[in-house]
Amino acid sequence: MNLLSIFTSFLNRFPGTAALLYVAVVAGLLFTAWTTAEGISERQDEVAQTAATLSQLEGRAAPRKNLPRPGSEATMAGSPLLEGGTMTIGGANLLQRVAASITKSGGNIVYTQVDLEGPQAKDGFIDVTVNFEIAQPALQDVLYDLEAGMPFLFVNSLVAQGPAVPGQTPEGKLRILISVSGQWQAPK
Repeated sequence: MNLLSIFTSFLNRFPGTAALLYVAVVAGLLFTAWTTAEGISERQDEVAQTAATLSQLEGRAAPRKNLPRPGSEATMAGSPLLEGGTMTIGGANLLQRVAASITKSGGNIVYTQVDLEGPQAKDGFIDVTVNFEIAQPALQDVLYDLEAGMPFLFVNSLVAQGPAVPGQTPEGKLRILISVSGQWQAPK
């Protein structure tokens, strides 16, 4: 007798075992099909995410997260130029905007300077230099707030320095020297 005939005779003698074996084989096949389909779905999601990242890196698409929807109150509103009847008032508005962004993120302003006669002053640009202390994670919030809102502001230079002597500034605070410029247009 060979192995197949022994197995067949066993199943003929015990039909309940044959039915149970049949159900187990069908359940195993269904489980295999389900896990395979789930694996394919996960791979498709990974490919879609990789394609989106690649298109962002290649510059074909704007980043999707943290972008306000059109019509929402988070969209940019206002003039892209600094407001003010004179260049001095425009400089004061620029300083107020930068200071508000720093203090909103928990920074402490040490020194400010408004430059109305910088190298780009003939084009209507006003420069503000601010020296402040801020926690390292909050620096990114300040930079995003300055460059993403209205009016259009440009960070010309940024110098970050940790504490020279440990304990001299509060733990985790950086000393930042930043130069920000914005364009002012004379009223017509």
